[in-house]
Amino acid sequence: MSQGEGPATDNPVAYISHHLQPLQYGDGFWQINVDTMFFSTLIMLGVMWAAYKVGKNVSVGAPTGAQNILETLIDFVNGLVKEAFPKPNKIVGPLGLTIFVWVFLMNAMDLIPVDLLPKAAEMMGIVGQDGKYALKVVPTTDPHTTFAMALTVFAICVYYNVKNKGLGGYFKSFLVHPFGIALAPINFVLTMVEEIAKPLSLALRLFGNMFTGELVFLLIAILPWYIIPIPGSMWAIFHILVITLQAFIFMVLTIMYISLASEESH
Repeated sequence: MSQGEGPATDNPVAYISHHLQPLQYGDGFWQINVDTMFFSTLIMLGVMWAAYKVGKNVSVGAPTGAQNILETLIDFVNGLVKEAFPKPNKIVGPLGLTIFVWVFLMNAMDLIPVDLLPKAAEMMGIVGQDGKYALKVVPTTDPHTTFAMALTVFAICVYYNVKNKGLGGYFKSFLVHPFGIALAPINFVLTMVEEIAKPLSLALRLFGNMFTGELVFLLIAILPWYIIPIPGSMWAIFHILVITLQAFIFMVLTIMYISLASEESH
């Protein structure tokens, strides 16, 4: 959210395109979106530092402040894990909590005024390899971020499938599900589509919603300054619900996918 000034209102298409351009270095496969890497890593380091500080000063009696919030989140996530897993699992709970907090904070970067950090970077002379100023501050509006997270979840699911069913049992599930071994070729195709759809839907859902939110804020930013407060404030309030919901959905689907992968073969 930002005031619509001369450059934005004179050429809105160029203004929006400029803000959607990431800060990139490298070519081809080795091209890196520096802003995505920087902000996602910075947020994660902040989460780690906050968790360390809370853990270092744990109060056994009546927790207050950050400890109270963290314990509430832990209890909430553990409750979801217990419902999804018939057997105790020490990994999925911390994983789900990490995903929720990290995704939420990355999404929340969208609430920072859209011109603030790009202008600061421009004043510091930070430019891309093409010599142009560019900076995207919301990591989840970059599909590289959401696909990397989704593929990591997919890899964990494959690990649990192999761990619980064995390599042969995991491969066999592609041949017998859902119509039985008699239709093995059809089963294989359908199961492959089902497996590939999981990380695709996980990544595209988060990316699509966050990219749309960023685009709406940019459209609000090109409005005249005296109109911005009303639509900007209303969308910001609604967007807080959106970013929380998206983080929650990503966490819940991760827990459910790993739960399905952890089921014993029959």
